[in-house]
Amino acid sequence: MSNIKLTSNLNKEVLVKLIQAFESDNFPNSAHQIPFKMRPKHSDPQYRCCIHKERAAIRERVIAGLGFSVADDDQAKLLTEYAEEALKRTELSSEVLTAIDTACKGCVPVRIHVTDMCQGCVAQSCMISCKFGAIKIKNGRAVISADLCKNCGKCISACSYSAIARLRVPCEEVCPVQAISKNGLGVVEIDFERCISCGACVSGCPFGAIHERSQLVDILKAIKSDIPVVAMVAPALEGQFPESISKLATALIQAGFSHVIEAAEGADLTTAHEAAEYVERMGKGEPFMTTSCCAAYRELVTRLVPELEEYVSETPTPMHYTAEIAKERFPECITVFIGPCVAKRKEGLYDDYVDYVMSIEEMGSLFVARHIELSECEDYKFTVDSSSEAREFAITGGVSRAVSSAALKGTEVDSFCIDGMDKKMIALLKSFAKKGGCNQGNLIEVMACQGGCVGGSSILNPPKSATKKIKDYAAKGQTISKIPEDIHA
Repeated sequence: MSNIKLTSNLNKEVLVKLIQAFESDNFPNSAHQIPFKMRPKHSDPQYRCCIHKERAAIRERVIAGLGFSVADDDQAKLLTEYAEEALKRTELSSEVLTAIDTACKGCVPVRIHVTDMCQGCVAQSCMISCKFGAIKIKNGRAVISADLCKNCGKCISACSYSAIARLRVPCEEVCPVQAISKNGLGVVEIDFERCISCGACVSGCPFGAIHERSQLVDILKAIKSDIPVVAMVAPALEGQFPESISKLATALIQAGFSHVIEAAEGADLTTAHEAAEYVERMGKGEPFMTTSCCAAYRELVTRLVPELEEYVSETPTPMHYTAEIAKERFPECITVFIGPCVAKRKEGLYDDYVDYVMSIEEMGSLFVARHIELSECEDYKFTVDSSSEAREFAITGGVSRAVSSAALKGTEVDSFCIDGMDKKMIALLKSFAKKGGCNQGNLIEVMACQGGCVGGSSILNPPKSATKKIKDYAAKGQTISKIPEDIHA
């Protein structure tokens, strides 16, 4: 057995079963059997009231694991048909997320609620704190009028007994762009016109009701072919497993990949070009420039804040440069980027050099399914030793530090970091665009996930712990050089 410790999370279990099904003699039939093998007859339910509902939830996760939208499922279509379509597929969908209907708990709407802890105190501080007249005292207890309440939370802070609480809907609350809502049946829906693919809802929902549309089958088909398949590993992989990224690279070779390249190699090119672009823009008197490597931020600008477009760096991302390197180094190869970011799937759809994207969760499932012991893997020797700064792209502040290190002498870099995308940070970015300036700095690094890429939706290790490992790993890299003479913005 593999020494990778996957949790009891249903998504991961389904992914392992899917990979094993792919390796069977009859993939469509094996895929169809997954819900029944995971919840055999007379077995006890683990999450729902009965195994039939659990089988339904597993079925929908299999559909997402095969790369399809659960919202489009009419329940009459067999998993064998989905699997057959996945095998024949030549193009990927433009939507990278899907809602799992049967997994959604149908949470009550967000509201302020008076609990049984209410003491009916004489001070009535909760009622006094409410500017909207939404709180009254009835029969010695506070009562909140839903029609008048604005969910401001003032009463929560005012109550001396912590008797007032906010009932949350996790997926809606963590979405920074209000792309998550409930339909008429109280089930989660995604507004893809607003969705920036940041993945906050994926990690935010405690029931796993929002799922990535996997490209696993496409990747497994590529590995099975005679075409070289190159894995491009993000620095954020360091710290997600007990073993180092170099051992993970060897494990990927054992799993069937032909070659492995550090995405930090591409990050060094991003650094050089972005530093040159920054110097040129500041030389022209532009007020500020934002980084461009966060795919979710780019989606935000494109979809919802187009007024920021002129301030965003035009430099391609590390994923793009790494894929370009792979295509040059191994002509006709298939490239697979591996990292914790949902939005990279979206970015990959529009990048001719990137063929597929695999999550850390999927990579771990691949190792488990193929019984690869990470502790027994040797260290992989990467072709190029990337810089320390490039490896720190995975953590907040890493990109701006790299650009500062590479900028020409005499260029003043005053950086400011957006550490995690939320409504407040989006409003702040909009204010910069509206004013045509930023008093916090002239180089704004934007990371949609708190902590940076290391806080992505498919991480297996807490960001704080993983960040330390990334910094230790980065310290082993070479020191970044200044902008090469042949690099121009």
